[in-house]
Parts: sequence; structure tokens; C-alpha cells
Amino acid sequence: MYNTFFWIIISILVFSFILSQIIDYLNQKNRNKKIPKELEGIFSEAEYEKSQKYGKANYQLNVPESAVGLSIILIILFTGSFAHLNTIIENYTQNPIYSSLIFFGILMFLMDIFQTPFSLYSIFGIEEKFGFNTMTLSTFITDKLKSWGLGLILGGGILYALVWFYLQTGENFWLYIWATITGLSFFMLMFYSNLIVPLFNKQTPLETGELRKAIDSFGAKTGFQIQNIYVIDGSKRSTKANAYFTGIGPKKRIVLYDTLLKELSTNEIVAVLAHEIGHYKKKHTLISFSSSVIETGVMLYIFSLFIENKELSAALGSKQTSFQLGLISFGILYSPISMILGLLQNTMSRKNEYQADKFAGENGMSEELISGLKKLSKKDLINLTPHRLHVIFNYSHPPLAERISALKKNENEQ
Repeated sequence: MYNTFFWIIISILVFSFILSQIIDYLNQKNRNKKIPKELEGIFSEAEYEKSQKYGKANYQLNVPESAVGLSIILIILFTGSFAHLNTIIENYTQNPIYSSLIFFGILMFLMDIFQTPFSLYSIFGIEEKFGFNTMTLSTFITDKLKSWGLGLILGGGILYALVWFYLQTGENFWLYIWATITGLSFFMLMFYSNLIVPLFNKQTPLETGELRKAIDSFGAKTGFQIQNIYVIDGSKRSTKANAYFTGIGPKKRIVLYDTLLKELSTNEIVAVLAHEIGHYKKKHTLISFSSSVIETGVMLYIFSLFIENKELSAALGSKQTSFQLGLISFGILYSPISMILGLLQNTMSRKNEYQADKFAGENGMSEELISGLKKLSKKDLINLTPHRLHVIFNYSHPPLAERISALKKNENEQ
């Protein structure tokens, strides 16, 4: 009844679950370690205890969420529910494009329904308890509806193109869909902040004043023209602070959370911006985009080699070849490769963060950046002692202690 692909899929899912639970357990256990010397004085005893409780609360939520999620997918696989759903849909429409859209639409909706109770508890339970949440239930519902709409338009559009190209071009379909995804990704890189962000948040140009003057002065010093600097109303949902750089060329934009402006001094904000400018100067955005394009191409090519394999659909209980069932089977089978690529991406990302920090330091902002990072870490109750495995698998940024050590080392070498 169950073929080899089926048992490989089950093994991958169970192994992934066990691995993630071990890593999370080790990370949670490591929280009790002594605070690194570089970070002494950031938290008071009461604040450090609060950060420990915050981490424990999130860990205790993640365990049942992951366990329930695994249980549900195993039940679906052993009962052949994917194939049953596919059969029901095909009884209503024989159009492969429509059947794929309906199939994945139902799956995405059910997946979101499953995740919603955990999201509600995380936001209105844990985040609320520790003073981070500022989101209202109305905003949560509105965000959910907007996300569904975007998923329907963007996700549905990509899926439509994927199936259409598959039907029209045969074995070369992956080249066309690769080009389509690359074009869409580049468009989003350029216009995400202009088109998508305004659906969820309000962005306003940074007003003329002390901060704007300091930023312009730093931009002139480093030969970086900063025209588009916006403040986003992040406080609409959380008290946590952030800043990010988006776009390239004339569409490059720096976005500051309003919560960041409240927490940091003018010089500390400039230091954070110096870090973001460092990413641009080192071409990290283009490198990351290029690597993502290559990874997508490799994945689609491998998928094209397996899509006609009846065993993929059979692994989910179907006697007939099905595009959508083959896509689900392949997605799970590909996940170990995706995990390895993710480890490489995290390694590259952490390296990029060090380079961006170094750029800020080379322009005289080491102390201000260290001060700002400490303030934000204290405010967000971050884990000061993450386990090394957790960092390797999950951190796109280096741990705070390592960033500060690198900044101080670079400063001493100058």
C-alpha cells in the first residue's frame, strides 16, 4: 500500500521534527548559562529573569504547536487524505489549472486555520503578557484578510503560471516559471515597500530636523545619497524596534520603525543606518537576490525531473499522476536539500552582518552601534546565550556577544 517514497517522506518529517526539538531544547537549556562578559550590565537581575521567562513561554508554545502539526500531517498521509481531496476536486472540474488552484487554496486555508489559535495565543497571550503587543483584534483580523487576498493574487498567480507552463511547454516548463519567478522577485525587490507595505502600515518621510541632518551628514561622508528615508508605524502592532533597507538604484529606501526612534539616540540611529548602508555598499542585497534566483532554478530543474514520476503521486495515495500531489511529495523530499541550502544562506548572512557592522565601525560608529544593539536587545528580551546549534540552524544574524566582540576587535585594529 505504501511505496518507498512514502516511507522516505515519513522519515524526513519525523527526523526534521526530532532535530528541531533537540535544537530548541538545547537552546532553552543554554539560557541558564552565565551572561558573557561583553554583555554584563545589559540586564538587571529582574530584567534577566524576565527575559528567561519570555524565552521559556515561547519554547513551551512551540513544542505543542510542532507536535500537533506533525501529528496532523502524519494522519493525512497515512489516511491518504491528500488523494481523497484531489479526487473530490476532480469530480467537479477536469481542468488541471483550476483543480490545482482549488486544491492548494483549500490546503492553505486549512493550514492557516490550524495556525491561527497558536498565533492568537502568541500575540495576545505571550507578547501581551511581556509588554510587546500593541495589536488589536481588529488589526489581527484585517491583517489576516489582507494576507489571504495577497496569497490569492500572488500565490495563485504563480501557481497558475506554473501549471500553465507545465501543460504548454512540457519538460522545459521549469525555465519559463523560473524566469517568471525571477521577474516577480526583482519587481518585489524594487517596489515591495511602495506597493505591499502600505497595505499593512503607514510610511511617512522622515521629517527635517536633528536626525535627518545627522543622517544626511553621514551619507555625505560615506558617499551615499540618502533621499528616501521613511518612518513606519511599527508601534501599531508591537513595541519591538527595527530598521531595514530595501530596493536598489533609484528605488533604494531606508525604513525606520517609529519604535526605534523612541528607543535610540540620534547617534545610535545613525549607527544603525550606517550598518544598513554597509549592506548596500557591500552589495549584499544583490548577492542575496542572485543566490535566491540560482537556488530557485536548481529546485525547479530537479522538480522537472520528477514531476512525471507516478511514484510521487502514489506516495500520497493516488493511482494517477497528479501535478499537485507530485508537487507536495517533491516539496517534502526536497526539504533536506533546502535545509542544507538554508544553513549555507544563514552562514553567508551572518558573514554579511559582520561586514555591515565593520563598515559602520570604519566610519567611526562602533561605540554607538554597540550601545544601540545593547538597548534593543534589552528592550526585546533577546536570548543572550543562544546554543551554537540554534545559531547555526536559525540565526541570520550573529549572536549579540559575537557582534560586539567583532566590533571591538575591528576598532582596536584601526
